[in-house]
Amino acid sequence: MLLNQGEANRGAAGASADIIDTTTQTFMADVIEESRRRPVLVDFWAPWCGPCKTLGPVIEKAVTATKGKVKLAKMNIDEHPAIAGRLGIQSIPAVYAFVNGQPVDGFMGALPESQVTAFIERLTGGAADADLAEVLAAGEQALSEGDAPGAAEIFAHVLAQEPENLKALGGLVRAQILGGALEQAKATLAMTPAGKETDAAIAAARAALELAEQAASLGDIAPLEAAVAKDPSDFQSRFDLALAYNARNKRDLALQHLLDIVRRDRTWNEDGARKQVLQLFEAWGPTDPHTVAGRKKLSTILFS
Repeated sequence: MLLNQGEANRGAAGASADIIDTTTQTFMADVIEESRRRPVLVDFWAPWCGPCKTLGPVIEKAVTATKGKVKLAKMNIDEHPAIAGRLGIQSIPAVYAFVNGQPVDGFMGALPESQVTAFIERLTGGAADADLAEVLAAGEQALSEGDAPGAAEIFAHVLAQEPENLKALGGLVRAQILGGALEQAKATLAMTPAGKETDAAIAAARAALELAEQAASLGDIAPLEAAVAKDPSDFQSRFDLALAYNARNKRDLALQHLLDIVRRDRTWNEDGARKQVLQLFEAWGPTDPHTVAGRKKLSTILFS
């Protein structure tokens, strides 16, 4: 008798404790808790998905080769859609890597075996031999240059080695935001360890997410640019334009427009422009060149 895809997966999962099927009800134990002991890959698939059938044996082989260093949990999104929905997954196959209860890396599509193997090796090797401060600095540099995938990879490497590194967690959230994956960023931020919500790196990530969500509702940037060009005193359009520029990593322009509002009318929107500038500083971090220069410009305006 022919097995359907679900039965085939369950048969494969039953052959090894390192490869299992998981459900919405067992996800906490199978993935979140287990990932505190070793990295766990979650393969989101469905019986009708052809590329899922291609990826399945490849990823199982790669996980088996780690000899217990990594676990694979397969989740049928037709039967259990809730987790995939929470992570904002819109296409499959999708694979997420969890470390210490947090999603730290992932990929979509049926990658070739060499790339799947390299992905797993990043989880089990990575940044251990490098100076941590330099690695984190490289991640921040990638962010400042607009390289969202590169930054995400660097921060994920650190988290694979130090799952409770809050700078890496905050950096990963900001990389996901830069890449436009707001739901994924929200899910990552939600994995912040209890009691660590006020950490500077986490606060910066939260501020960046709030800014991105605000900017997402603004739509096309061209009408805002036109409105400001037509009427420079249209502060609401100028304010919205600053948020839109920040979302596109054009920090100089974002700062320029907000400071212009502060300079022209400090009382506008109950000092809203100055407050927004401070939120930008929090999102960018205290050592970002735009923060350092921006604080000087703001002080000049306020105390001149």
